[in-house]
Amino acid sequence: MLRRLITLALLLAVLAGLAWAFWPRPLHVETAVIGKRDLSVTVEEEGKSRIREVFSVSAPINGQVLRIGLHAGDAVVKNETVVVSIRPVAPGLLDARLKRVAEAAAASARASVGLAAAEVKQAEAQLTFSRTELERAERLWRQGTISERALDKAQLDVATAAAALDSARASLSVREKELQRAEAALIENEASEGPCCTDIKAPATGRILRVLTESEQVVQAGTPLMEIGDPADIEIMAEVLSRDVVEIRPGAPAVIDNWGGPPLPATVRRVEPSAITKVSALGIEEQRVPVILDLAEGAREATLGDGFRVVARITVWEGKQLVAVPIAALFRQGGDWAVYVVANGRAELRLVELGRRNAAFAGVNKGLAADDVVILHPSDRLADGVAVVSGLAD
Repeated sequence: MLRRLITLALLLAVLAGLAWAFWPRPLHVETAVIGKRDLSVTVEEEGKSRIREVFSVSAPINGQVLRIGLHAGDAVVKNETVVVSIRPVAPGLLDARLKRVAEAAAASARASVGLAAAEVKQAEAQLTFSRTELERAERLWRQGTISERALDKAQLDVATAAAALDSARASLSVREKELQRAEAALIENEASEGPCCTDIKAPATGRILRVLTESEQVVQAGTPLMEIGDPADIEIMAEVLSRDVVEIRPGAPAVIDNWGGPPLPATVRRVEPSAITKVSALGIEEQRVPVILDLAEGAREATLGDGFRVVARITVWEGKQLVAVPIAALFRQGGDWAVYVVANGRAELRLVELGRRNAAFAGVNKGLAADDVVILHPSDRLADGVAVVSGLAD
């Protein structure tokens, strides 16, 4: 009898253990309480800082740039600081053939000068003779010996001889200039006359951003030499996807972050009207629109420099005191959004109608109220009516 009782007690204990082991247990879930909060929707894109107005200094003439002693970061003052000096290029060397040609041209020019000088002397002599004849004709005309026509002819000869002398002198001047030009062609590696250099002054007050040509060298007119700008006059340029830029308006608030310092407030100044095609890191063509942002007044004193990589977060929509649900609680139920709400210790499936949302929260138009408790990160073990216990999920 005692043995049967012991056997029965052991059997009941085994059955109780099995029942306890297979009895359904509440799932441990992570929950959040629904509340009202301010909600903002932002567009986030990588961007680059740049100086608003950059002045490029280039060579105005062909010449030899002297070594530039200024460096990036040096301060300059508009129309005062000499940033570049250019001197004329020394004449090139002549080979044997060109030298013989230049020497022959110079000899020919000297002969032309001698011929023109002889013509001047001839014209002077002719003028002297014509004037003497005129004086003689005037005396004879007063005595009535010659006619008035003969007097007029003598006066014409004087005027003609004077004009011929002027022409001969002008011809001599031309031949002398041609001789100077021919002799100048023979000059080799000699310093040119006149001032040493042409000085270029800073076109704006600011700092030198980069020196493109530092060493002394011969440059052509229009060659870029350096860039000057004001580091305090910084703007941000971000290229935003065309599907996101449609909501961005000038004046929209923004935050500039991830540049190495604290977040900086900014404002959208301009959304450019046309998109450009960019290829992403995955090789996908994207249409992006440049958006220009201005830093707030206080933020311009930051150490953000030219060409820094930044992240621009542009606010496109804001809502005040909205019922908001964490994005981690949402999942798709067919074509609708749904959440699990904790009610009386059990999970209750509830469809919701969402409004605007950001990366963390979504506004709820219908389906939830403040103080409702929702389950975060619902797993496939969760179903409508399953008992749950709030806490960290296993």
